[in-house]
Amino acid sequence: MSERQSEPPGPQDVTDLVGYAVRAPSMHNAQPWSFRFLAGEHQLHLRADLARAMPRADPRHRALHIGCGAALFNLRVAAAHAGFAAEVRVLPDPADPLLLAVVGLEAGPARTAPVSDLVRLHPAVGRRHTSRNPFSDKDLPEPIRQLLREAAAGEGAQLLFTDPWHADFMLKLVRDAESRDGLDPSNREELERWTRLGTEAETAVDGVPEYAFGPRPSEGRAAWRDFAGRRQVADPVTTAFEHTPHLALLGTRGDRPADWLRAGQALQRVLLEATLADLATSLSSHALESSDLRELTRDPLSGMGHVQMVLRLGYGPQGPATPRRSVQDVLEIA
Repeated sequence: MSERQSEPPGPQDVTDLVGYAVRAPSMHNAQPWSFRFLAGEHQLHLRADLARAMPRADPRHRALHIGCGAALFNLRVAAAHAGFAAEVRVLPDPADPLLLAVVGLEAGPARTAPVSDLVRLHPAVGRRHTSRNPFSDKDLPEPIRQLLREAAAGEGAQLLFTDPWHADFMLKLVRDAESRDGLDPSNREELERWTRLGTEAETAVDGVPEYAFGPRPSEGRAAWRDFAGRRQVADPVTTAFEHTPHLALLGTRGDRPADWLRAGQALQRVLLEATLADLATSLSSHALESSDLRELTRDPLSGMGHVQMVLRLGYGPQGPATPRRSVQDVLEIA
């Protein structure tokens, strides 16, 4: 149970808050964010770290913004849990597009319903991990689907669960994206930059470690990227996957940086709600990295504007925790 704070946050408080923020997912676990706390103004700045961008797979920095939006939502949850009021302004300075958000932190007001809802999600921040394991074919109850739709809508986005024919089509698009990667060595080079094999996986602080690749399907079809590619991995495992994955599309009306940040916050809210509902989750952006394939992901009958992320949800084992950079590496206190 969180309590209302009587004083604005200090450096240790902000260090704790950022520690929760950085548990957000990001493309290839690149963690493309940095934070700067202005103690005198009680402001925490969230900035994009272009050194962790992916020019080939994400030339517009759409996925980078989504990852940072997810971190921003985690920060809001952590602030509410700690009893601080967080006033968020996204993209506050047109002359500084790398400044993605300014979060004013003050001693918290009396709890309101929206704040209580954020506090409720706090236990899921540490529990949520991407799972590339097989899920069961058990269907998702409609009350849970509606809960996740409302979570996305609460952040200004739309969540659409695919019909079986649409899920099958999405799997074909993923395979198409894989084939394109195989024909373009530069795409594989960028992916390999962010994967960690062998002993490197044991000490990594970013990227996707070998132990999180997940098994390869012996039957059924995987709905995500093959991180190993043609490289040798230790103890390769194959196993049966669900034949019809439960996929959902997260979308927004617009397709600009503000929309991408909105999508990131909605994505994280959905993932945390799913975690509390004992669902395992994974993400796929592979078919969204080519403009022609991305256009095909949208069901034209849905009314969705722009697909920002593909989610796979189901009942199965949670994935392993992936490494994170230390807070000291991403936070500057001024």
